Amino acid sequence: MSGLPMPLQHWFAARGWQVRPHQAAMLAAAQRGEHALLVAATGAGKTLAGFLPVLADAAAKPGLKALYVSPLKALAADVERNLLRPIAEAGLALTVETRTGDTSSDAKKRQRTSPPDILLTTPESLSLLLTYPDALPMLGTLETLIVDEIHAFATSKRGDLLSLAAARLQMLNPNLRRVGLSATVADEAGMAYWLAPDLPVTIVHGAAAAAAEIGIMVPDGRIPWAGHNARHAAAEVVRLIEQHRQTIVFVNTRAVAELVFRDLWAENRHSLPIGIHHGSLAAEARLKTEAALVSGRLRAVVATSSLDLGIDWGDVDLVVQMGAPKGAARLLQRVGRANHRMDEASRAVIVPGNRFEYLESLAAFDAVAAGELDAEPFRDGGLDVLAQHIMGLAIAEPFHADALFAEVTSAAPYATLARDTFDRVLGFIATGGYALKAYDRYRRLVQQADGRWRLTHPRLAVQHRLNAGVIVEAPAMRVRLGRGKALGSIEEWFGSQLRIGDRFMFAGQTLELTGCDETDLFTKLSRGEPSVPAYVGGRLPLSTNLAARVRAMLADSVQWQRMPADVREWLALQQRHSVLPPQDRLLVETFPRDGRFHAVLYGFEGRNAHQSLGMLVTQRMERLGLQPLGFVATDYVLGVWGLQPIADPAALLSADILGDELEAWIRATPFLKRAFRDVAVVSGLVERLQPGKKKSGKALAVSTDLIFDVLQRHDPGHLLLEAAWAEASAKLTDMARLKALLERAESSLLVQHLSRVSPLAVPVMLEIGREGVSGMAEEALLAELAG
Repeated sequence: MSGLPMPLQHWFAARGWQVRPHQAAMLAAAQRGEHALLVAATGAGKTLAGFLPVLADAAAKPGLKALYVSPLKALAADVERNLLRPIAEAGLALTVETRTGDTSSDAKKRQRTSPPDILLTTPESLSLLLTYPDALPMLGTLETLIVDEIHAFATSKRGDLLSLAAARLQMLNPNLRRVGLSATVADEAGMAYWLAPDLPVTIVHGAAAAAAEIGIMVPDGRIPWAGHNARHAAAEVVRLIEQHRQTIVFVNTRAVAELVFRDLWAENRHSLPIGIHHGSLAAEARLKTEAALVSGRLRAVVATSSLDLGIDWGDVDLVVQMGAPKGAARLLQRVGRANHRMDEASRAVIVPGNRFEYLESLAAFDAVAAGELDAEPFRDGGLDVLAQHIMGLAIAEPFHADALFAEVTSAAPYATLARDTFDRVLGFIATGGYALKAYDRYRRLVQQADGRWRLTHPRLAVQHRLNAGVIVEAPAMRVRLGRGKALGSIEEWFGSQLRIGDRFMFAGQTLELTGCDETDLFTKLSRGEPSVPAYVGGRLPLSTNLAARVRAMLADSVQWQRMPADVREWLALQQRHSVLPPQDRLLVETFPRDGRFHAVLYGFEGRNAHQSLGMLVTQRMERLGLQPLGFVATDYVLGVWGLQPIADPAALLSADILGDELEAWIRATPFLKRAFRDVAVVSGLVERLQPGKKKSGKALAVSTDLIFDVLQRHDPGHLLLEAAWAEASAKLTDMARLKALLERAESSLLVQHLSRVSPLAVPVMLEIGREGVSGMAEEALLAELAG
């Protein structure tokens, strides 16, 4: 056990443990002063390995030694519990504290002058800490930065914020070591670069955990034609819950969590305690559910990604994934919540919602078995995030632009940032830009005689700290039971449509609206058929890796033998009536039905890319006189229909559709203004919160829409318009996959003109049926297919 002090050696020996190779490698990297990325270790063992060099150096000089950053406040609290035990039992002279949004202001103030040895925090809380002048000496003693679940940060705005904070910490202490931890990294070299750009990083592989046991549920031997939530299998899922100690039932959206929770209780003949957990529930409700899970008082919990990450949730021995997982890494992450130990296999069951989801589930099963994870592309850092970060640093102390530019470009997302773009960001913070510089409220920085930049007024520090953060939630209204405690929140656009007496489902209960004001909905418990709150965004996209596996599976009839009989029959019928989508070509089918003419494109590029293409194609159909009536997009296919035959699908899919037509479409949608609202909030141009009050979503929209219109007219090259366009096109269109789809259309289009609907098109036609295009859709379609 070389490298460990005697107290830690005794602690290991008392448990019969040996220092594992990956733990020894982490110790050795620390002794050499190298940055380290630990991959493929799970659970508390991963966290302990990350902290082991810090614990081994417990006798070092006083002050803050290690800063641990996690994506979840709950994960920071869980790590605190797991760290305190070895520290106490080994008698180490180390203190551990958390600093998150739940930490009291008194504790935060004390931490800046009397810090613990180890501080556990989140990117947002770290960024805020950097705005305090008295925190800089405290951070100057920092030796180790540990980033847990690093994969959850690297391709997001939260990662942009964290990487900029890490660059500042490195400036304060050039010898700072960075450590990244994750069990699901696809691109190890890319992740190591993101962690510490252009610096040597030791990549350490943890001991392999026992292989996961994953099954795919096929209730009664059949898979539904359509549907997305796997709610048809509620009775079978309850039987699984009865057979296991504790189960987490994962779903992909908050709305589905409410529906599945209700379905499970309807089948819960033994009244087993089943809870619900998602991000719109009040913190008190979430913490109560977490505590009940850890203590064993719950037999199951229905959860979204709010319980995805590496927390040790009690005695969970089964994970159920309702609906397809959308990515192999996400499935592996969720499966890891069961039997959260290295030496026991995690057990999971996937419940596909339809036949395409069955194929996707099988592809995810194969990808996990092959150790093949989804690699999300790294991205350039957001300019709105950079503006927020620069403002925060100015609050702490004045800065020289040249030195700050060098610091910012040492962060991976900003490594290629041009100096003129940096200067534009700085000018935006200083004046608001050309069209806004006449207004004092947008003048936030001024250059001193010595060349350094400083705040124009101290009050800006208070406003910044109130509004900082990069997660812009949709405007929400609190849901209260009576006039009492808040159960959580629903999005304002949904709440504003409710009328007195309307019933809706929330927090696993049916509520009836009894009254409301600008920010609150007052309710009582009720019965009857409720509506379900819908949430903007939240859908998980199908990964490129799984899409490629599904295409390969369709093209290889040998693989069909693993599938249920009805899925095999479905694919064989498709082969007989049309063709199956080739792996290297893009299939489009056209056929008439009920006086309309349909085209179905089998793109497998995800809902966003298909939806964007649907909008563009129907616009082009209008121009060509094809009289489009609508379209429907899924992760797998795009279906469009109109009143005229679609004789030449290639004319609808040429690459030039991404030119003027795409721009005109994005400008015509509300999404560009919504994206502008988000970047305006993140960059600090507008504030959601003022001391003692909060802007309603409507008021925020009015102010940002007004600024948007002014900039469009008088300053069309404004930095935030550029940032909003980048955000809208990335989020709305999934531009990279849309381009890939059109490239396939141009080079390898395969068109099948049919006389009737094909078997593979039935699921998307049923989606159209749900929109009211035709009644008794399933029966009519299946009769037509049989004929």
